[in-house]
Amino acid sequence: MRSEINADVPVARPGEFAPLQLGPLSVDPPVVLAPMAGVTNAPFRTLCRRFSADRCLYVSEMITAKSFVRHHEKTLRIASFGAEESTKSIQLYGTHPGSLGEATRILVEEWGVDHIDLNFGCPVRKVTASGGGSAVPARPRLLARLLRAVVQAAGDTPVTIKFRKGIDDDVLTFLDAGRAAEQEGCRAVALHGRTAAQLYSGEADWSSIAELKRAVTTIPVLGNGDVFEAFDALRMMRETGCDGVVVGRGCLGRPWLFGELCAVFDGREPAAPPDLAAVADTILAHADLLIEFFDERIAIQHMRKFSGWYLKSFPGVKKLMPDLHRISTRDDLVAILDSLPADVPYPEDALRAKRCKTGRRQVVSLPQGYLDDRDSDEPPIHDPSDGELSTLSGG
Repeated sequence: MRSEINADVPVARPGEFAPLQLGPLSVDPPVVLAPMAGVTNAPFRTLCRRFSADRCLYVSEMITAKSFVRHHEKTLRIASFGAEESTKSIQLYGTHPGSLGEATRILVEEWGVDHIDLNFGCPVRKVTASGGGSAVPARPRLLARLLRAVVQAAGDTPVTIKFRKGIDDDVLTFLDAGRAAEQEGCRAVALHGRTAAQLYSGEADWSSIAELKRAVTTIPVLGNGDVFEAFDALRMMRETGCDGVVVGRGCLGRPWLFGELCAVFDGREPAAPPDLAAVADTILAHADLLIEFFDERIAIQHMRKFSGWYLKSFPGVKKLMPDLHRISTRDDLVAILDSLPADVPYPEDALRAKRCKTGRRQVVSLPQGYLDDRDSDEPPIHDPSDGELSTLSGG
């Protein structure tokens, strides 16, 4: 099944797209799961891996450097990996070189991680207001200092960086961020083609990904934004020349998308998306993985939101949403799933349906005078606990 926008997009030709090379890691197809808070935990990553035979790169939800160094119990749980995870990839966030460097050292030397991604794209108000997330690239020397601390501590472990176009249309930072990453030894950069002011509204600007690719020539450039179908990934790479894609909201409630991505990069038409009965089976498999990883109470809390994403656009399901939002046990979930008709085909509208994020814009909150001294390499908040939060958007 394809949407109209991808009706004429051909599958990949033999040799058209090279594997993504991140130091010793080779990712084929060149597809990365975007870190998303409260979403890309070990159970969800495991589910995505199963649909794609573990071929893509699956990055954990973000952890904060300070909380990790201080052995915060929730942070350590978020950072943990599942038994089926052959490649340990984690996203790290921080605003101070000391805590970022120490967290990196522990992750590499004690946890044996294979890849570290750095989040400098988060647009959440309380993060940018402390000078973190999307605010950091507005001070290129500060960004370079933070990157240097992580790359040096990581040694041979590849470090990548994810960021946005900039603060808003008047303060674009992505070219400076890409050049800093290249200069400081990062192995790849990923650009979400929206500004922090845009949040997730409108359409991602793929032309900015092409512009970054022309500016950053010695390391891979990955594109992020509006990859809802497997064929979107091919279109993005062909239009921009980027070296790989980062998939975020498009896989919410659709972990089989990674199997479809593998197919089109292999030159094959993907299998038809699952009917309602198969979606229900996947929901229950997801719930069981969450129960094994957390416990039933926390797992079912997660499934309240995930079930809505899985069932998006299926006819007649909307009336069940209030009941799904009140479930408290696995049996509650099974009872609702058992009430669904078995042979309803996957709705085409669900392919590009917006999940999770709203379409609003924002005025980006920054520390007072932050843009008046963009040449500074000092974080605006000198207490590392400020601006380092335990739960954030993936950017």
